[in-house]
Amino acid sequence: MTFKVDFKVRDYECDLQGIVNNSVYFNYLEHARHEFLHANGIDFAQLARDKINLVVMRSEMDYKQSLVPGDEFYVVVEPERISRLKFGFRQTVVRKHDEKVMLKALVIGTSVNEQGRPFLPAQVDQLFKAE
Repeated sequence: MTFKVDFKVRDYECDLQGIVNNSVYFNYLEHARHEFLHANGIDFAQLARDKINLVVMRSEMDYKQSLVPGDEFYVVVEPERISRLKFGFRQTVVRKHDEKVMLKALVIGTSVNEQGRPFLPAQVDQLFKAE
């Protein structure tokens, strides 16, 4: 299952070098993951109200090229089962005008209950079933 979210670089996301600051990519990736969950019927905010917290355990990001102000791009989200209690999102940032890959990432997470113990609620578990 592949999912895609469109973006456009805003001037304030760039650093003194005129490129998107590396920390901003975390925001792009997180927003795309939340949109993926929403599109698949999972309300991130409702889970939190139910004392179920989705948490990031690890992020791997390979920067290929830099986005600049005004660049239009999209983030691809591909869910992946990592283990019984861990799930991953393979994410790719692609500049639209030339389809060039700007960044590749793997974000690994789990969910924890009110006591902070890992578990996967059924609706989250279902998204990461092996195909």
